Amino acid sequence: MQDDGLNLSDFMPGAVGRWGETGPGADYRAERGSPLADGQTPASYDQVIEAIQTVYDPEIPINLWDLGLIYRCDVTSRGDVDIDMTLTAPGCPVAGQMPVMVAEAIEKVPGVGRVAVQLVWEPGWTKDRMTDDARLLLDL
Repeated sequence: MQDDGLNLSDFMPGAVGRWGETGPGADYRAERGSPLADGQTPASYDQVIEAIQTVYDPEIPINLWDLGLIYRCDVTSRGDVDIDMTLTAPGCPVAGQMPVMVAEAIEKVPGVGRVAVQLVWEPGWTKDRMTDDARLLLDL
C-alpha cells in the first residue's frame, strides 16, 4: 500500500491542531473554560471522571469512560483538565463532536478551570480497554 501522506484528520472539518494550526493535517482539539479564581477549590479527579461518565457514545449505549475511550486524564492543582481520547472507529460520523461533548461535560464541574480534549489515534482502541461493566452490558 502506498503512503499518500494523508491521515484521518485530513478529512475532519474544523480540525484544530495541538498548536492552533487548522486544516489538513491538524489533530482535533476542543478547549473550554477559563482559569479558576484565586482561592477557588479545584475539582478532584473523581469529579472529572463522573462528568466524563455522563457522555455516551451515540451508537453504543455506554459512556466513554467505560468504553475505554479516555486514554489520559490529568487534573492539575489549579483545576485545569487535559484529556487524550480516541474513538471506537476512525470513521465515526461524530468524530469532531465527541471531544467537544467531553469538554463541555467537564467544564460544568465546579472547580474546573481550563479544559483541553485532544483526539488521538495511537494506540488504536480495542475492546480490551472496556471496563468489566461495559463488557457485561454488551454481553462480551
